[in-house]
Formats: sequence, C-alpha cells, structure tokens
Amino acid sequence: MTKFKKSIVFTIALIGLLVLTACGTETDSQTGEETAGEVTQVKVGIVGEGPSNEQWYHLEEVLLEDNIELDLIVFEDYATPNTALSSGDLDLNAYQHRLFLEEYNADAGDDLVEIAATTFNPLGLYSDTISSVEEIEEGYSVAIPNDPSNGGRALILLQQAGLIQIDEEAGLLPTLDDITENIKNLDIVEIDAAQTPRAMSDQDFVVINNDHATASDLIPTEDAFYLEQIDDDTDPYVNIIAARSEDADNEIYQTIVERYQTDEVVEIIDEATKGSSIPAW
Repeated sequence: MTKFKKSIVFTIALIGLLVLTACGTETDSQTGEETAGEVTQVKVGIVGEGPSNEQWYHLEEVLLEDNIELDLIVFEDYATPNTALSSGDLDLNAYQHRLFLEEYNADAGDDLVEIAATTFNPLGLYSDTISSVEEIEEGYSVAIPNDPSNGGRALILLQQAGLIQIDEEAGLLPTLDDITENIKNLDIVEIDAAQTPRAMSDQDFVVINNDHATASDLIPTEDAFYLEQIDDDTDPYVNIIAARSEDADNEIYQTIVERYQTDEVVEIIDEATKGSSIPAW
C-alpha cells in the first residue's frame, strides 16, 4: 500500500473515532458493553458523611447506568448548601426539611423548591450521663440548635418530653421567649447545630439533629434517650431534595428522584441508620 493510501485509511479511521467520541460512546465498567449518550455531572450538596447519607453513595453507582455522574459535595453546616445551590455551585442539595427551606427562602428572598421527599429524621435528646427523661433534674443545662427552624423544633421536642410548655400561638417557630413554663427550670443554651454533638461533654444533655448525630457515630434509635415522636405535626420536618425553581422539572433531576425513591434505597436507609431515618415518600 502506498504512503498516500495509508494516509487516507488513517484519516478515515481517526474521523470515525472522533465521531464515536462526540456521540458519547462509553464502556460500562460492569458489563464491558458500550453505552451511547453523554455523561452529565450533577453536583449534590449533603451534610455530613455518616450513615444517614449512605443511600447517596449507592446512587453514585446506580446513576451511572443513566449516564449521570453524581458529584457529592459534603458540608458541615446548614447555611452554606442553600446559598451554594442558589449561586449555581450546586445543582441540587439534600439535607434540609421543608420548614428549613421555607425559612431560608423567606429570609434570603430566594425561591428554591422541593422536587422530592426523602426521609424523616427525628431529633433526639442525648447525654453522657442521662438515660431517661425521668433522670433530668432541676436546673440541668441543655444545648439546642440556634437556627430558627431547628431551634423551634428542639423546643417543641422538649415540650413533647414534658420538660417545658410553649405558647400555642408560637406555632412551629417558637423561641425561648415563647416558653410559658420551664417545668425543670432548665438552662437552655443555643449553639450552632453542628456543634451539638461536641456539647455533650459540656451540657447535661443536648438536642442533636439526626445527620449530625450519625456523623458523630451516634445511633439515634440506640443512643438517644428520647426521640422525636412522629405525628400529624411532623410533615414540615420531612427532609427533601431541593433545586432552583427553574430546574424543578429537569428530566435528569427527575431521574435522580426516581432512582432514589425505590425499595432498594428504603432497605439501604433502614440498614445504614438502624431504623433512625424513615423513608417519607
């Protein structure tokens, strides 16, 4: 074959390779089979790396079948994931309950939206020394989250446990000023939610959010001496996947929702959290 013909053959082969690449042809790492379609990366913000997020690590693998590559961004606080989503640094986040998102939107003048329910993650009372509500004595100190929605939820939990009474008109966002009766004369300290697990060594007991508890190797169903009870009033505390309003119907994001809301994920959540997180869809 002449050099000229060899050059033509090489050029045609190269063009063919480029066409295949442009079409997004890939090889499935599990089966070795070629799959067509471009891979779309989706950045999802979560809080903590504990068992309460085990399902997302499972979805990282599952969604590759849909040519979706999850990039999980782990945060340690509750404020940043929403601002990151709003600014476009994230595509979705999955860490907050409905009331928290509602309060964020009201305060920030934003319009982030829920695209799916995920789990109900009950708050709990934790202590290094107390094993039941009955052991709480007069004047004990308790740390609660300092953000409005989780702080109010913590006060409602203390009322549920029979430790305080709250003005009914305060609704879902009571503050310390709405306490009408402090039955045990508790010293209630407000701190950042992420710091509550560490506060166990400084306070008699603490109110800890589920994700911060599991990230600190606490198992809510085993280590909390009192867990939030599920009733008709807990719907605002169902955790969600949030997106920017213009992306509410995004087909790729809806595929993620479909892959999340499955029996397989239910099993993963139940096993990883030992029943501490309850699927809510």
